[in-house]
Amino acid sequence: MSVKENLNNIKSTLPEHVTLVAVSKTKPVSDIMEAYNAGQRIFGENKIQEMAEKYEELPKDIEWHMIGHVQRNKVKYMAQFVSLIHGVDNFKLLAEINKQALKHNRIIDCLLQIKIAEEDSKFGMTAAEASEILQSEDFSELKNINIVGVMGMATFTDDEQQIKNEFTRLKSIFDTLKSQHSEFKIVSMGMSGDYQLAIHCGSTMIRVGSSIFGHRNYL
Repeated sequence: MSVKENLNNIKSTLPEHVTLVAVSKTKPVSDIMEAYNAGQRIFGENKIQEMAEKYEELPKDIEWHMIGHVQRNKVKYMAQFVSLIHGVDNFKLLAEINKQALKHNRIIDCLLQIKIAEEDSKFGMTAAEASEILQSEDFSELKNINIVGVMGMATFTDDEQQIKNEFTRLKSIFDTLKSQHSEFKIVSMGMSGDYQLAIHCGSTMIRVGSSIFGHRNYL
């Protein structure tokens, strides 16, 4: 099926409150334009340089989401245009995003990445670390970022019950943190293989790539 057909099939099954991020990492501009022409406006990338290059080439009403691990020294390349940064996993990164956002007179929305998977390869902070940041005086001084929720990645496994437990844990952490920080509204969890389960567990934002664009091209 075409990108447009894949996109329409997925969108037709999504509840109204769930936002679809089309994960366009490694995909050419032509594929993104096919999704754009089918009405998609939110795209996710996991490499800042690649996202910045695509930003230059593509329509400016696209919302770019940074969904991969963020290195502090590269924040400056996306601070001018990024709409949402999903993978914020420490305070130093938040401070750097704030610094770069200030240079462009912007307030950048961010999600705190919570480690819910058992794999060591997944990044993220604990619920306690997230809570500590939100209540800290240092955080209250950051005026050019806005924490709007949490993001998490489940363990890469065929064990659906384990994935469900991890998603449920993230939603529970979100609920607890929301009581401390009223601007929380996004639970970013669920990808091509498990987004329906994620929505069932309370996701409000899903990150879907291969189900829209076909399997990834590794560069």
